[in-house]
Amino acid sequence: MSRSYKIAVFAGDGIGPEVTREAFKVMDVAAQLGGFELEREDYPHGSVHYLETGELFPQQVIEEVRRVDGIFLGAIGDPRVEVGLVERAVISGLRFHLDLFVNLRPIRLFADKFCPLKDKGTKDIDFVVVRENTEDAYAGIGGIFKKGTADEVAMQQMIYTRKGVERIIRYAFELARKRDRKKKLMLIDKANAIQAHDIWTRIFAEVGEEYPDIESEHAYVDAACMWMVKNPEVFDTVVTTNLFGDIITDLAAVLQGGMGVAASGNLHPGQVSMFEPIHGSAPKYKGKNVVCPIAAIAAGQMMLDYLGEVSAASNMECAIEKALCSEDVTALNTTSGIPTDEWGDRVVEQMRRL
Repeated sequence: MSRSYKIAVFAGDGIGPEVTREAFKVMDVAAQLGGFELEREDYPHGSVHYLETGELFPQQVIEEVRRVDGIFLGAIGDPRVEVGLVERAVISGLRFHLDLFVNLRPIRLFADKFCPLKDKGTKDIDFVVVRENTEDAYAGIGGIFKKGTADEVAMQQMIYTRKGVERIIRYAFELARKRDRKKKLMLIDKANAIQAHDIWTRIFAEVGEEYPDIESEHAYVDAACMWMVKNPEVFDTVVTTNLFGDIITDLAAVLQGGMGVAASGNLHPGQVSMFEPIHGSAPKYKGKNVVCPIAAIAAGQMMLDYLGEVSAASNMECAIEKALCSEDVTALNTTSGIPTDEWGDRVVEQMRRL
């Protein structure tokens, strides 16, 4: 095989290793059929590793993954560890150290039967959310003063830079053009209440002048959430802040069938990037072989597409769609009755048929 890609894998905690296993089961077949190879390098870093060793996420590992072609993350989180401690170390560590400024969330409904909205279906739900991924309240500027006392104060700063805002908006305009669907880009912010969001509104208008073929739209986040439920067909490409993007993409995930099918990419175009399902580690289901790994498989599909294996990625997406449209698939969660490993087998079967 002439093409080979080195992938750093953080399977993580809870159901992470199980869904990661199924993702690579499918990706390995895609690679075999596509004439390329995936070289997997596993890293133990997660909550269990922290509990066993006291080590969070050493700088050495960050330097190592700079040299790989892609990063795959299963899930991070364990109730035995302080909330957010390991997540901030591993997930935020990768995002910030690698400057993964784009969080890309495709929202596509594969089968009408999984849509919770009345009279809405696959023709109505096919858009993408571009979330800024390195600034806002997630930059970590703030803290707690006099913790545990009657005078306790907690603060967290929303930080937006011209560089950060402009590059994510420009990426979103380029994506709207590349998608070549409705050629619309909607900015979602809260500039009417948060004065700092004026930087988003101004830069969106400035950059938009360079893209006369793309229709620019603007919505406040509360109205956008309402429209997402009422009229999801109005969305094509969306760009938004880190905090709002985190919230609205979970709402959007329900429109496409739930967390079990929702995948994301953490990107720095042209550089090593990370792909993951957006669900958590769900420790209560660990080892039970009952969770749906489609989100992880879809994250793998996004990774192959990013690596330039467009045909293999397209085949994976088609196989996912066909597997979900099977008559005996009635749910995309632990109530489906389909074991985790069978989900992977079903997608592989469909891909081989293609």
